[in-house]
Amino acid sequence: MSVSLDTLDAAAARDAAPALAAVLKACVDAGASVGFMQPFSLEEAERFWRGVADDVGQGKAILVVARMRGKIVGTAQARPAPQPNQPHRFDVAKMLVRPAARGRGIGAALLARVEAEALKRGRWLGVLDTVTDTAGYRLYERGGWTRVGEIPDFALWPQGGLCPTTVFCKRLERTA
Repeated sequence: MSVSLDTLDAAAARDAAPALAAVLKACVDAGASVGFMQPFSLEEAERFWRGVADDVGQGKAILVVARMRGKIVGTAQARPAPQPNQPHRFDVAKMLVRPAARGRGIGAALLARVEAEALKRGRWLGVLDTVTDTAGYRLYERGGWTRVGEIPDFALWPQGGLCPTTVFCKRLERTA
């Protein structure tokens, strides 16, 4: 199955908010600890993505989506660090693949694309965090990210209960 990747501008991100909300809700409903708690509604998810669209318009986020048969099945963001002393750094945020679409290399493709988009903008040092010993954790290891350390009891699972988080970093190859 062919997957296409697109980097969205603010208008396209606003238009995609309902589809992105469905992906986010499916991931949270499947137990992903990505900042939201149960019960979690599509309305809350769509409100979140409208905020991301605003961030894209302000240059605070680079939003990438993955599509299969024209339908959005995954997303990831590169968020340039806002601090004046970190013009080279970005954070990977809200890396999500709809549960039914996992296991097809979509996460790896999204990760490579957000890295490339960040690098195009002069951002060559990436930072991210993920729940320890999950599929995302293994994806980042395979993607060449370096494990920095683990923070116990960092966040909650969406249904409750504490989970550990691992911080990763990656220095991208600068071509210029």
